[in-house]
Amino acid sequence: MQTNKVNICGLNTYKLPVLTNTKMRELFRRKLDGDVGARQEIISGNLRLVLSVLQRFKNRGENIDDLFQIGCIGLMKAVDNFELGHNVHFSTYAVPMIIGEIKRHLRDNNAVRVSRSLKVLAHQAQHARDLLIRKLLREPTIGEIAKELGAAPEEIVVAYQACNEPVSLYDPVFNDSVDPVYVMDMVSDTKSCAEAWVEDIVLKQALEILSDRERLILESRFFEGRTQTEIADEIGISQAQVSRIEKAALRQVRNYLIEKEDI
Repeated sequence: MQTNKVNICGLNTYKLPVLTNTKMRELFRRKLDGDVGARQEIISGNLRLVLSVLQRFKNRGENIDDLFQIGCIGLMKAVDNFELGHNVHFSTYAVPMIIGEIKRHLRDNNAVRVSRSLKVLAHQAQHARDLLIRKLLREPTIGEIAKELGAAPEEIVVAYQACNEPVSLYDPVFNDSVDPVYVMDMVSDTKSCAEAWVEDIVLKQALEILSDRERLILESRFFEGRTQTEIADEIGISQAQVSRIEKAALRQVRNYLIEKEDI
């Protein structure tokens, strides 16, 4: 018999409660009145939020129980700071805080450490940049910042890069609405855009005008990366014949695509 029981920190995640928005608002009102039990009920009713965030940090080699506990700290901070007057769903407010708590844990426990000297130089460079902006009334160059500090431009660049925190695709860009916008929502995917789909369809149509042998040779050459000699041995003809068939087939495909562009 299949079971849906998945234990994290001793909890059966399948049985975690789910609170309606109406119930959540009621509990927050009770919490505001000093009801300690209401706070605990809100936390228990939103543990699934922590689980959903954990999916974004899987395959990092981290102990899932540890990450869950860290996520719960972020959840509790969200519960303690959330106000009904924010006019957003609690989940919209809480998810970025849970993500931030887990990211801080991962950053602080990262094996890659930035040296103190680089951190100091990055801080000095930022301070020098602020001074130069006020002085020059424009954004200073790396060379100007380096000159101000008496350092090499390369050192400034390394210090900046070493101290920059990587941006996650799941970092929220806007979270003041019901549906938060994350970095991944702002990144275009050229491989799955409409134009790419159209190009793929047209290419498949072009291949359909070829004979079976011509199509086999092109697919083997350009989709499977096989050599003309390997294809010749498989279908029992010479390498020179494969070369001639390939060139003729490519010419047909090219002409077909040109005709399509003109339509």
